[in-house]
Amino acid sequence: MKTKSKVLVAGGSGFLGSHIADALTERGYEVTVFDIKSSPYLRKNQKMVVGDITDEKLVNKIVKGMTYVYNVAGIADIDECHNRPIETVKFNILGNAYILDACVKHKVKKFLFASSAYVYSDSGSFYKISKQASELLIEGYYDRFGLNYVILRYGSLYGERADNRNSIHRMIEEALTKHVINYGGEGNEKREFIHVQDAAKLSVDVLDDQYNNQNIILTGNTAIEYSDLLNMIKEMMHNKIKINYGPRKSETHYKLSPYSFNPRLGRKLINNPHIDLGQGILNVINEIHQKLHPELKEKFGLLIKEKQNR
Repeated sequence: MKTKSKVLVAGGSGFLGSHIADALTERGYEVTVFDIKSSPYLRKNQKMVVGDITDEKLVNKIVKGMTYVYNVAGIADIDECHNRPIETVKFNILGNAYILDACVKHKVKKFLFASSAYVYSDSGSFYKISKQASELLIEGYYDRFGLNYVILRYGSLYGERADNRNSIHRMIEEALTKHVINYGGEGNEKREFIHVQDAAKLSVDVLDDQYNNQNIILTGNTAIEYSDLLNMIKEMMHNKIKINYGPRKSETHYKLSPYSFNPRLGRKLINNPHIDLGQGILNVINEIHQKLHPELKEKFGLLIKEKQNR
């Protein structure tokens, strides 16, 4: 009987990491989740190790015996990184270096890193810098030790299991609880949103050797302006919310494109078929709604199931 490949997902308790862990399990891999907190989404056939990626001894102990290692850990919120540069360096760069080094010591077949579309943008503050440094470390470990890698540059993720650090989740929760969405911007800002389940599926697809030592861009199929997105959410809620536009709260985020010229180009992958943005937003509305007071369903007339069946 063929032995299952063992896969470690560092940061596997979070929004993206938990979906990657699930996608791996569904493909038949033996999955271990490693995170600072226990995963509320852990499946019965997944293992959980609670710990810190900057604990070098623990990292070495956990990486031993793994075939593949994903690093989705660290500080992922751009504004948080902007305000906490030392912690950003500690968790996003040093933590990544410990995992890389352990992968070399224990002869891991491939290392997969959650980077960002911001990595060669003019925006992104210390978050961008931490991703740039980590990508250079990964390339250095390949050049020096031959550790195969895939760098995954994620765009604007959304979907179930997010929290208020995620823009779509934050706006929908505000709409459901306050009947309003306060948006910091003009509305012409563009994003290529990708559902987290599509991103997770593609993150497992790249285990194939054809993607070795490449930079892979994972964003949505088409760009949408925030004004159109907000109007979509408003319409789904029967136009019973108000949209307020105001000044941009932070210059750490890009307006129209995360890209600026740089020779380190990436290869973009598209999931086909993929989760439609409208359907994905309905699913998020439904998820958040279930966590709130049941009377909200009556108040806003959110006939989620009816809309899904049309």
